[in-house]
This record gives sequence, C-alpha cells and structure tokens, in this order.
Amino acid sequence: MELAKIETLLDAYFEGETSLEQETILRDYFATNNVAPHLAAYQHLFVALKAAQEEVLEREIILPTVSASKETKRWWYGIAASLLVVIGVASLLMPSNQLSQEEQDALMAFNETKETLLLLSKSFNKGTEELAVLGQFTESKNLILK
Repeated sequence: MELAKIETLLDAYFEGETSLEQETILRDYFATNNVAPHLAAYQHLFVALKAAQEEVLEREIILPTVSASKETKRWWYGIAASLLVVIGVASLLMPSNQLSQEEQDALMAFNETKETLLLLSKSFNKGTEELAVLGQFTESKNLILK
C-alpha cells in the first residue's frame, strides 16, 4: 500500500499537482535506503533537491543604489527626447512655403530671365529657318552657274 501511494504521489509531483506536505513525504521516502528498485532512479533527484534546499548563501549581496540625480537626469532626458520628436513632427506638418522677400525677388528674377530666354530662342529658331531658305538658294545658284 505504501509503494502504491508513493507512485501516485510521484505521478502527481511530475504533473505539478502535489502540496508541500506531499512533497515532504516524497523527500522523506527517497531520503531512506529502503527505496523500491524501480524508483531508485528518482532517489538522486530528491536527494539533490533536499541538499539544494539546505544551501545557504553566506556572503553579503550589495545591490547598486540609484541616486536621485541619476533618476532626475533620466526624467529630463525623456522630456528632451519627447520635445525633439514633437518639434520634428510639427516641422514636417507645418507649411514651409513662406518665402522671404529676398527669395521672392530671386524667384521673380528667375521667371523674367526664363521668359527672356524663351523669346530669344524663338528669334534664333526663326533666323535658322531663314538660313535654311538661303541655303537652298545657294544650292540652286550653284547648279545654274555650273
């Protein structure tokens, strides 16, 4: 009867369904030398768990402290980063096509220069057409005079 109870507790232990009292029963059973041969493989596990439970760390653990100034700096860095993001997004969303007076004057001069150059181009094209007619006249004259 005792062996059947231990096997049932062992199955429940591996399923994670045992209470602390039941785990104590298992540890006590495997701590004895009277363990069933087919359960001997589990004896090392429970002996190791019992030994691990009894371990005590004797050295002092010193945790680093965070000073208030570092905490304040982190807080200000967060605010500064947030402001930079907001300013960056706002600058992208705001219309930036407002030109200064100097830029407006330069744009007006550029447009006037462009119109003047187009007019000059039209005049050159007209002159080129007249030269083509003159070239035909020269060819005809050369044919007649030969």
